[in-house]
Amino acid sequence: MKERLVRLLYEKAFKYSEEPVFKLVSGRMSNYYFNCKTVTLHPEGMYTIGNVIFEMIKDLPATGIGGLTLGADPIAGAVAYTSYLKGKPIEAFVVRKTAKSHGTMQWVEGNVRAGDTVVIVDDVITTGKSTIEAITKAREAGLSIIKVIALVDRQEGGYEAISEVMRETAVPYRMVEAVVTREEVMELYREEHPA
Repeated sequence: MKERLVRLLYEKAFKYSEEPVFKLVSGRMSNYYFNCKTVTLHPEGMYTIGNVIFEMIKDLPATGIGGLTLGADPIAGAVAYTSYLKGKPIEAFVVRKTAKSHGTMQWVEGNVRAGDTVVIVDDVITTGKSTIEAITKAREAGLSIIKVIALVDRQEGGYEAISEVMRETAVPYRMVEAVVTREEVMELYREEHPA
């Protein structure tokens, strides 16, 4: 199923140019770009992502999965749905970019509470900034993060930055993992565009 996910990301989410024409959130220009929402919101993409990530976390004591809105939302939803079908329900939750301005004014939405063990997800990591923001807000809400999963790691230092933040805790299964790396997608590109 992972191979199919790499293929979907390559066909639907990946763009490449010999010149750095893609502007990233950081403002930096890049030769390649991943718009993962074309896969995370696609029926087969949701099915595949839900199953692949559920397999990665099914043996962990996770009660919730979520991350910073908007990139994490469809991933968390797909995994939560799959977890229910597989008989081990895991709650999806959302980390807001800004606190709710009315009512409870909370940062984290969903059926998770302080003390719950959760997995943080993100669609793409470059510098790791948005994932680290989700980790920070989840911790402030009292959630215990036992794993961080990125759908795509652009392999530009974000993985290492997130790993450093996660090293602050010493639970053995706490780790950062990418489902797919930029290099795996580039291998497909090179196969189809030989030099």
